[in-house]
Amino acid sequence: MLAALLYGKEDLRLEQVADPTPAAGEVVIRVKAATTCGTDLKVWRRGSHAKMLKPPTPFGHEAAGEIVALGAGVEGWHLGDRVVANNSAPCMTCFFCQKHEYSLCQNLLFNNGTFAEYLKIPAAIVRHNLLPIPDDLPYDLASMTEPLACVLHGAARSNVKPGDRVVILGDGAIGLMFVAALASGQGDWTSALHPHPFAEVFLFGGNDSRLQVGEKLGAAKTFNYKQVEDAPALVKDLTEGWGADVVIEATGVPAVWEMAIACARPGATVNLFGGCPRNTTITVNTDQLHYSELTLKGVFHNTPEYVRAALNLLASRAVPFELLLSGAQPLSNLAQVFEDMRQRKVIKVAIVPE
Repeated sequence: MLAALLYGKEDLRLEQVADPTPAAGEVVIRVKAATTCGTDLKVWRRGSHAKMLKPPTPFGHEAAGEIVALGAGVEGWHLGDRVVANNSAPCMTCFFCQKHEYSLCQNLLFNNGTFAEYLKIPAAIVRHNLLPIPDDLPYDLASMTEPLACVLHGAARSNVKPGDRVVILGDGAIGLMFVAALASGQGDWTSALHPHPFAEVFLFGGNDSRLQVGEKLGAAKTFNYKQVEDAPALVKDLTEGWGADVVIEATGVPAVWEMAIACARPGATVNLFGGCPRNTTITVNTDQLHYSELTLKGVFHNTPEYVRAALNLLASRAVPFELLLSGAQPLSNLAQVFEDMRQRKVIKVAIVPE
């Protein structure tokens, strides 16, 4: 089969590799759509990821498709089933899993290789994070289950209260999903978030067309940071001089982490969600942190609860997540898609194997 392999910084190659064969407990799916992600772009540019992969490695981590092979002992699934597989599964037995802190699992199993004709799903993911796709949900939308699960996990950890004013820094797919998750409150999926996520969202980004998408997803106000001299001062102007109740950083740039803290009011929660390059640091004003009683949180990945909540939200069609899709491209055009992502011409693209 044809598959994409990452060898290092911006070294992505399409190669012919052996078709996967499922071992006991595993399944193989024919990939119908594999969506690109800002994390993919960062990994491509950096050549590695602190948790998910080390090159050379199969590449891509968001996919939906149909089951074409079943390993021994797999029950409850059939050939032809339409499914989406999360890119990870917790072990359910380690110290953190026993505390239900599944994103911190010491043995978190990751699965990469969605930019390919076929994808093998490990047994742990089959058991915990393989889900059926409703018949009326397109594969490209279902493929976005993983990033949306991460966002719902992040939203739940952000202490958002009804009526809060939330600043989101970053207009990539993740930042835009945060807009949708926190500005809307439609559907039963909100029961997974505490509390109910009605909020006034201010979105900062660097691309006017993406900011327009943010407005369609519920942002109350959007700002192009290239036209803003002092973002924290602007946030204070928007909030009677206080600062935001909640700030979510969704770029993975250390300087923007520091900006996020500067945008926060006393007593605020700052969710430092965007993963920065390995071994980078930031400076925090200790007086502000202590006397303003700030809560700084790093939030990583997702849990089985939010994988299910994400698929349910996508299936409800209550939020127009299709606005994040900038079309579909064949696997053979993958290199050009990443160039387009680098130049911010597209948000997410559905890669469809020929």
